[in-house]
Amino acid sequence: MTSSPFQRTIALPAPVCEQAAQHLEQAAHRAIDGAAIPLKAFRAAADSDFTLPLSVVEQAAACLLVLATETAQTVRPSALRATISVALRLRDAVELAHQPALSSRFW
Repeated sequence: MTSSPFQRTIALPAPVCEQAAQHLEQAAHRAIDGAAIPLKAFRAAADSDFTLPLSVVEQAAACLLVLATETAQTVRPSALRATISVALRLRDAVELAHQPALSSRFW
């Protein structure tokens, strides 16, 4: 079988993509390694109905967690929570996409 049971792309809600792009921009300005590729993808997400490759979403989540770690002592708690919240939403979406769909034949 040549197809994978896991999705290779994921459609995210527009607000999540927009928030992720804003935070990834901050990550890119802080020169966080690997932030440029997901930033570019999230900026262009509206052109593809907010469908992104899973690997890019996963990379974005990791970059945002690094951003949160690096800025934890210098930003307002609300800003830190916002960054972490978006990172966790992205990570949860990736994990959900990696779970194989249950077929009714198993019931």
